[in-house]
Amino acid sequence: MCGILAVLGCSDDSQTKRARVLELSRRLKHRGPDWSGLYQHGDCYLAHQRLAVVDPNSGDQPLFNEDKSVAVTVNGEIYNHEQLRKKLVNHKFSSGSDCDVIAHLYEEYGEDFVDMLDGIFSFVLLDARDNSFIVARDAIGITSLYIGWGLDGSIWVSSELKGLNDACEQFESFPPGHMYTSKSRGLRRWYNPPWFSDSIPSVPFDPFVLRHALENAVIKRLMTDFPFGVLLSGGLDSSLITSITARYLAATKAAKHGGKLHSFCIGLEGSPDLKAAREVADYLGTVHHEFHFTVQDGIDAIEDVIYHIETYDVTTIRASTPMFLMARKIKSLGVKMLISGEGADEVFGGYLYFHKAPNKEEFHRETCRKIKALHQYDCLRANKATSAWGLEVRVPFLDKEFLNVAMSIDPKSKMIKKDEGRIEKWVLRKAFDDEECPYLPKHILYRQKEQFSDGVGYSWIDGLKAHAADRE
Repeated sequence: MCGILAVLGCSDDSQTKRARVLELSRRLKHRGPDWSGLYQHGDCYLAHQRLAVVDPNSGDQPLFNEDKSVAVTVNGEIYNHEQLRKKLVNHKFSSGSDCDVIAHLYEEYGEDFVDMLDGIFSFVLLDARDNSFIVARDAIGITSLYIGWGLDGSIWVSSELKGLNDACEQFESFPPGHMYTSKSRGLRRWYNPPWFSDSIPSVPFDPFVLRHALENAVIKRLMTDFPFGVLLSGGLDSSLITSITARYLAATKAAKHGGKLHSFCIGLEGSPDLKAAREVADYLGTVHHEFHFTVQDGIDAIEDVIYHIETYDVTTIRASTPMFLMARKIKSLGVKMLISGEGADEVFGGYLYFHKAPNKEEFHRETCRKIKALHQYDCLRANKATSAWGLEVRVPFLDKEFLNVAMSIDPKSKMIKKDEGRIEKWVLRKAFDDEECPYLPKHILYRQKEQFSDGVGYSWIDGLKAHAADRE
């Protein structure tokens, strides 16, 4: 993930102010260690710390339109950028970066272009012709973004809170699926899928439609000019993502970075995840990397973890710590991008308490509530625990098109009914239960869920509790 910082309308265009913006932008350098850029137009500043995953030679930011009247600083990946370029036949692009389409789409379609983007993104776009600007964040909040207000009336935007906390009297999380425009001086939601309303979907479950949608979501994310891998805990979600990636990798551009898929797992010695991940990796033939940590390693890292993930939520810290440690190991191997399985539990009601749902209506409403809150928890963890070491995580289960399919299924099919042999996430398991060409061994496909921080080793939680008790 890259890091962006924007200061808009600060009534100060001095060199001192420019130096201050640069200083704050450097706090985000861990997110983008490959290059940095700063564009100034009057009293507006757009700063960028780049992690080069696509087009490392010419994709430095900020990016511009042809006459440089429109500038944009972006954190994210636009998976449909090649299709969008075909719509922009009268435009000339300065790079092969997937984010290069944003300024040109704005020229062609105005503010309404945001919903055309298929990907993960946070960006600030500045139109120098009238000094107007747009701030937008992806549908679910996979990329992190915050907005703040200075005492001088300026608006500040940053990938992380640490870019804002010295300069703003007030700041908050920028809501997912929203955009802020200077012309309206307010937020509006650009992402309005049918499942956001209270209406209960009624589309019959079709396993082949669901399978095809997830496969497409994985394939479109195999867009990289650098080595990549998959996070494999051995549970259902990460195992399916790894299986699909291994199955289709050879036919994608990402295949040029080596023949075999690399998978990564972390855990305490003898943990459930390590054993299950090793079994899946052997079955799929991945080059598997198994990392170990101790309870003390995790405790020693907590202060750094909190600094990077910027939350005191106990569950998020507990789950972020092993991921933070693993990300450092992965980065040392030269990997820049990872594919992961976040989001499936929210979409399909995978948490064990979903068996208490009294009816399909309440089941569906709870899945919607969980998805809408992901940016505060699992997405925040996956984004910041890895970007701390200059890695990017992509999450196919939260693909916009996949969500449209999965959240349109009649929730009656998703409900847990043990008397009928339907455990949690039954529709997802059924969609990939292929007798002729299996994606996974049966016992992995129907393995019951472990929380990530439990799966890395049960003594991790016990060790944290003991450490906290000792400090009281």
